[in-house]
Amino acid sequence: MTTRMAVLGAGSWGTAFAMILADAGSRVTLWGRRPEVVDAVNRTHTNPDYFPGIALPAGITATVDPAAAVADAEFVVLAVPSQTLRANLAAWAPRIGPQTVLVSLMKGVELGTAKLMSEVIAEVTGADRDRIAVVSGPNLAPEIVRREPAACVVACRDETVAERLQLACHTAYYRPYTNVDVVGCEVGGAAKNVIGLAVGIAEGMELGDNTKASLITRGLAETARLGLAMGADPLTFAGLAGMGDLVATCSSPLSRNHTFGANLGRGMTVAETIAATRQTAEGVTSCRSVLDLARRHRIDMPIAQMVVDVVHDGKPPQVVVKELMSRSAKPERR
Repeated sequence: MTTRMAVLGAGSWGTAFAMILADAGSRVTLWGRRPEVVDAVNRTHTNPDYFPGIALPAGITATVDPAAAVADAEFVVLAVPSQTLRANLAAWAPRIGPQTVLVSLMKGVELGTAKLMSEVIAEVTGADRDRIAVVSGPNLAPEIVRREPAACVVACRDETVAERLQLACHTAYYRPYTNVDVVGCEVGGAAKNVIGLAVGIAEGMELGDNTKASLITRGLAETARLGLAMGADPLTFAGLAGMGDLVATCSSPLSRNHTFGANLGRGMTVAETIAATRQTAEGVTSCRSVLDLARRHRIDMPIAQMVVDVVHDGKPPQVVVKELMSRSAKPERR
């Protein structure tokens, strides 16, 4: 029996994940807020704003009506910018069925509340945590739509739900693994955007591979400390949702956060970089909420602090790097 899937968000990752689901055999309704994008998907089977020339599967149809998108859907996949989730979901929630599995593709922490995306979903919809899932991993959308091999983690507290989602997005080029550690996957996904900004800043400053490798490694240590304080499984951070996603974000020019950071490191202002960037770099906002989350759990995250200092407090990258290097020495495990 063909699975009915709704993907709410017709940006790059929403479109790419809709392709995965359709290639795996589902009927997919893609919701977009802009009529011209929806019309292009239905008329030409492409999303020219994000992937010009890439043919989308016939199993994808698009709509501007969220109620039509979620009607009778077994899974509703949420693929909007993390800071817009609460307002969007409040409008959509009354239309979503009581047994529908809610799937987050978002990698962020809500500003102000410091809530993970699964927590926002549960709070807004009243859904039990056993039907809230997340997808995370090294998934750069431009490579996915070219059907290049990639892997991910699908996490849900209820392992049978994770297995259902795994089956729904398993293709010849996309290999999902299951996990029950939702918190670990979400912390890894949100924090890697912040570390990606830091590594991008270093690259823009023309610092070398030693610097970038040190930021990646110590960034992972910061992320794991925060995750463990929140009850995550430490092994999650050695997997696809931890190290895997971090490496992709910190090393690829396709990463929005890496590119944003590189522009800052070259001397562009935040306003200039935002103007030059078409798509959302989640870490630009989430760096503040990730740091807020760390403070609430009394976890030291100096690299995240460095990013906030540059992005939101206007400190020159050269000053922040000097401050980071002058911190007191300590054992590696801390």
